[in-house]
Amino acid sequence: MVFYTFSEQQPSLAIGTMYCIGRNFAAHAREMGAEVPAGAPLVFLKPPSAYTPHTGLVTIPKFSNNLHHEVELVVIIGKDGDTITEQEARDYIIGYAVGVDLTLRDIQTIAKQKGEPWATAKSFRGSAPLSAVIPPHSIDDTNAELELYVNGELRQKGNTNQMERSVPALIAYISSVFGLRRGDCIFTGTPEGVAQIHSQSHVKAILNSHTVLEFTVE
Repeated sequence: MVFYTFSEQQPSLAIGTMYCIGRNFAAHAREMGAEVPAGAPLVFLKPPSAYTPHTGLVTIPKFSNNLHHEVELVVIIGKDGDTITEQEARDYIIGYAVGVDLTLRDIQTIAKQKGEPWATAKSFRGSAPLSAVIPPHSIDDTNAELELYVNGELRQKGNTNQMERSVPALIAYISSVFGLRRGDCIFTGTPEGVAQIHSQSHVKAILNSHTVLEFTVE
């Protein structure tokens, strides 16, 4: 069992299901040659074994040659809920973090071409590096800055005010389909600028200039 790290004292919280939202930034959808989903959000899952802690190591699987970074605001759920309304959604948030949805782009491309699931490309062991969790009052999730650097070079920069679907809307949708449980989290989508990370790279992701995630790719 793996547990979140909190920036302030909290009871231990095991990591549950990671719900990830695809194409929630229009510019990123365009750079991927796709469109923002017109109906329901595009949702895929990562297991707890995808978690990599701050300052951890990520190993590129031997079956891939093209690992990509996708920086995201991550919402941590603090209590169980089914069919949560947008109005009550923030009552279920225990904190926020900055995370990176690591993607094996070559494997994902093959899966897309064949019409197959993305699980291998998105949900491999270590594919979800995550910072310490900060309290919900620490940020405004409608206006939070995201940055990602590789070896000191700025690769991604965006703001959650560019998201097509808000945090409450995502909580409402996911809870209505799957239900949300204490310890689950939501990766809310990535801004444009995703690109390849090579072995021996150092990655730094920043949320609102102070919440930092760093990891090394082996």
